[in-house]
Amino acid sequence: MNLADRGELVGFLRKHGIGADKSLGQHFLCAPSVVKGIVDAAGVYKTCLEVGPGPGILTSFLAKKADQMYAVEFDERMIALLKDSSPTCQVTHGDALKVDLRALLADSPQPRALVSNMPYYITGPLLERFAGIRDMIDVAVLMMQREVGIKIVAQPGERERGALSVMLQTQFEISRVLKVPPGAFVPPPKVESVVLKLIPRYVELPSTFERVVRAGHSQPRKTLINCLAATFRQDRLVIQQATEEAGLTENSRGFELTEDQWVKLSEVIERQSWIESVAKP
Repeated sequence: MNLADRGELVGFLRKHGIGADKSLGQHFLCAPSVVKGIVDAAGVYKTCLEVGPGPGILTSFLAKKADQMYAVEFDERMIALLKDSSPTCQVTHGDALKVDLRALLADSPQPRALVSNMPYYITGPLLERFAGIRDMIDVAVLMMQREVGIKIVAQPGERERGALSVMLQTQFEISRVLKVPPGAFVPPPKVESVVLKLIPRYVELPSTFERVVRAGHSQPRKTLINCLAATFRQDRLVIQQATEEAGLTENSRGFELTEDQWVKLSEVIERQSWIESVAKP
């Protein structure tokens, strides 16, 4: 069975009387070259966890390389299809935003890969969950809306760069795998997709790092000083002194800063007595 083949996929879905559920953002991948690209990007692993496998298009290929194959699927209709297409896969029926992914991977052999064709409407929350278990995995291969992917990989100075870019890049080494056109899915979405490869990384960050990064991107059209002053409710002069100590200018904007500059600014702000009085988000 090769569910990456459009004809076989359509026949498989018809056999089970199943169609894509638009309310769940379902678009079934059916492009052999894309499937191969994703599976190859995952590299060598003993355990693989797939989030949102659907009928098992990727699962059947991923399972061939795994000693242990796990999947978390929200759509109860897909459980029977997964048993048919990927009988060796251990499927958990549930919401990936609520299922204890850490417990699921506990005691499984390493190296471990995480793979997901993420539903567009929960991409942000899923990325946060995946980042939260990066110590449990060796690689993540994720498909998402191209627009989101562009933001994630955006470099300092690029207008697409935001808090999401900075936070994920401090937690992962991120690279593009391939672009995926709408025609690679059944039914086709209205947007292009992209596959990214994420390798966990670990850096010591100031305790204020995330708060400062998010504050610095709170109003992209404004200067960094104005964003920080508004978020932390401090006099502009106080914030200006902190940014100058961090080696930044009064015209600096959030999207221009490198990771090192965010770290330096966070260290400076962390030493300020007023930061402790500001409520955390």
